[in-house]
Amino acid sequence: MRLDAAQRRAILGDPAGWIASGFGSGLSPVAPGTAGSAVALIPWLALRELPLPLYLIVLVLAFALGVWASNVVIGKLRIEDPGVIVWDEFVGQWIALAPLLVWPHGWPWIVAGFLLFRVFDVWKPWPVSWADRAIKGGFGVMLDDVLAGAYAAIVIAIAMSFF
Repeated sequence: MRLDAAQRRAILGDPAGWIASGFGSGLSPVAPGTAGSAVALIPWLALRELPLPLYLIVLVLAFALGVWASNVVIGKLRIEDPGVIVWDEFVGQWIALAPLLVWPHGWPWIVAGFLLFRVFDVWKPWPVSWADRAIKGGFGVMLDDVLAGAYAAIVIAIAMSFF
């Protein structure tokens, strides 16, 4: 769904909208979820320098921030899970890449984490599909991507253990 000019202004005129839209990346006219996941790699390059316990705290705080920001945007647009919200992709992507903090590897693993997260986010295997359908509001927007990120992280961790 494309947003009209007034809706875009409403999103970008509010700090919650900036956060929920992934600093505007969710306004991409093509594949906003993929755009959000790609933009999420930029802050991740700094986040990967954190010790794992602090990284996990950042993930929890980013999730809570996403629930709040998503609820604000849902209220403004009166649309359940609008495509402009991509903060869920940010958090899901960061979860998918978490194994790289434990077993640091190069760009091929970052690309693999990106692609695996996108596959699980689009494919939505159970319970991702259940969360997507059954849980509403900002919490629901965030939860399905957290689960997709967890699936991707598990696959990355298993693959990395073999290499």
